[in-house]
Amino acid sequence: MNKDQVKGRVEEAKGKVKEATGVLLDDKGLEVEGNVQKKVGKVQEGLGDLKEDIKKEIEDA
Repeated sequence: MNKDQVKGRVEEAKGKVKEATGVLLDDKGLEVEGNVQKKVGKVQEGLGDLKEDIKKEIEDA
């Protein structure tokens, strides 16, 4: 697991918390901010996954 995967999962979790808090407090701004943060985390995690896949392919070559 590389740092992009870890950071992505952390950002995704933080986004989920913000989104849920926004729903509970009926704060659309916080809800949207959490949703965006969650999606950014997923993208960063995906980038980390891609890096790992490339690294494995290079090692196997």
